[in-house]
Amino acid sequence: MKKDLYKEGQYHKESSKQKHPMETQRVQEIASLSNLNGTIPLEFIRSDDEQPATTTIHGVVLEVPVIDLNNPDPQKLLASIFEASKDWGIFQVVNHEIPSEVTRRLQKVGKEFFELPQEEKETIAKPIGYKGVEGYGTKLQKEVEGKKGWVDHLFHRVWPPSAINYQFWPKKPPSYRETNEEYTQKMIQVANKLLGFLSKGLGLEDGELKQGLGGEDLTYMLKINYYPPCPCPELALGVVPHTDMSSITILVPNEVQGLQVFKDGHWYDVAYIPNALIIHIGDQIEILSNGVYKSVYHRTTVSKEKTRMSWPMFLEPPPDFEVGPIPKLINQDNPPKFKTKKFKDYVHCKLNKLPQ
Repeated sequence: MKKDLYKEGQYHKESSKQKHPMETQRVQEIASLSNLNGTIPLEFIRSDDEQPATTTIHGVVLEVPVIDLNNPDPQKLLASIFEASKDWGIFQVVNHEIPSEVTRRLQKVGKEFFELPQEEKETIAKPIGYKGVEGYGTKLQKEVEGKKGWVDHLFHRVWPPSAINYQFWPKKPPSYRETNEEYTQKMIQVANKLLGFLSKGLGLEDGELKQGLGGEDLTYMLKINYYPPCPCPELALGVVPHTDMSSITILVPNEVQGLQVFKDGHWYDVAYIPNALIIHIGDQIEILSNGVYKSVYHRTTVSKEKTRMSWPMFLEPPPDFEVGPIPKLINQDNPPKFKTKKFKDYVHCKLNKLPQ
């Protein structure tokens, strides 16, 4: 009987005992039933040219650049960040001065939130008709051919104070807010350091790149990705191939591998370094640098037995702030490769698959 739940349409009846206002059914709920019968709904099965089983280079783990922020030679450190951002669009940093205990607490409270009863999580769900991204949810962008990612998420801004809406922060566990605020303060220090290096790599002053993103109004948006165990991981993806809309993304994963990067025409698994931060160059830095730095094209896979989680922090310009190539980098031989536009307009086009 269980085997026929999906095709007989009983799947949704069986799991609809928990009624709540939401834009779609949660993957966490779907997973609990899927793992009982060993199948996944059709909308999660990717096309042949997207399935990780057939599109991943197996047996090869991509060793993206690992950069020690404690390198005593500032010129070597600057050069290594510049090269990684230009050639890879992704690198990992160690000795970043965020204590592992602070990161561990961040992961603990995030995991505890996703393990709450479903009704509890729905109290901070994105409201029906809400146009923003903050809140607990499942669908983020226009789905191509109705295909879905095997992931639920939580978004909320953590900095600056004027951008925070605590309506979208979990009330449980009780230490959630304090833990996230502590992590954010440590993160700001790392982010300022990285943006300074990226700026100097372009021949600009230390703070010019950050000014091109809104200066002190630069917004820190935290996302928690929750990828439940999936009985058919070879057919599904957690998050589909994309580049980040942010300036940079600073990410910590749990211990379950899943990040893949598109390099030289192929998809590769990325090797995690313990206690490292994974840095993605996002679209806004590619735009500001007029294409010198490259935003990284990446996706995530899922696990059959284990729950994968990740905590990306997106550094974004304020919605009405205009971002375009930095004028100092533009000349007759290097004309602008990108339009200058408000960040909110960029986001609208990207999420709705419209040309920029």
